[in-house]
Amino acid sequence: MNIEQARFNMIEQQIRPWDVLDLDVLDLLLVVKRENFVPAAHRNLAFMDTEIPLPCGQNMFTPKLEARILQEVALKKHENVLEIGAGSGYMAALLAHKSRHVTSVEIEPELKALAEKNLADNGITNVKVELGDGARGWAGSGSDGAPYDVIVISGSVPALPETFLQQIKIGGRILAIVGQAPVMSAELVTRVSDNAYNTVKLFETVVKPLKNAATPSHFHF
Repeated sequence: MNIEQARFNMIEQQIRPWDVLDLDVLDLLLVVKRENFVPAAHRNLAFMDTEIPLPCGQNMFTPKLEARILQEVALKKHENVLEIGAGSGYMAALLAHKSRHVTSVEIEPELKALAEKNLADNGITNVKVELGDGARGWAGSGSDGAPYDVIVISGSVPALPETFLQQIKIGGRILAIVGQAPVMSAELVTRVSDNAYNTVKLFETVVKPLKNAATPSHFHF
């Protein structure tokens, strides 16, 4: 397989047609080598339009979904990011290139170790992978902690927990995939003031639920 040709085809045939037209994002996909973050057993799938299995029953998003998320959050170089679900570290690597610092919270020790190794092997130094359950938010610590400029949740949630809303700055954004199969939508939530948020539904998709995601009550009193 000609890797650079496969990468080019991925961008031109999968990612651009999915409305990812930001040149900075497209250029970054050439810089951060996706194959370096794919488990060796599945490396032949690195540029395919498919989710790639990871340890602990998790998987990488499709390339077009990763790229679209990156485009929609519109990161700036001074911003701090919280990612819930490190996986292989690839999404954190993309986010890191466009931001000041990324805190990536991973509940599975094996995936935390995998993400840390992949990030280190690829020379990415502005990501800290934390072991813990971030399904209801993550305060973090110091100047890299809450409130964040951007939060990316790398798994679906039935509803967005209130804690996440409180953990972004005014002007901050949350990218979450909200709902339950077969109907989920990617939503971009922007905090416009202390108590006001603007939610835009971007597109429909279906991804695995975030582990321990809070289930909203169906009972109303």
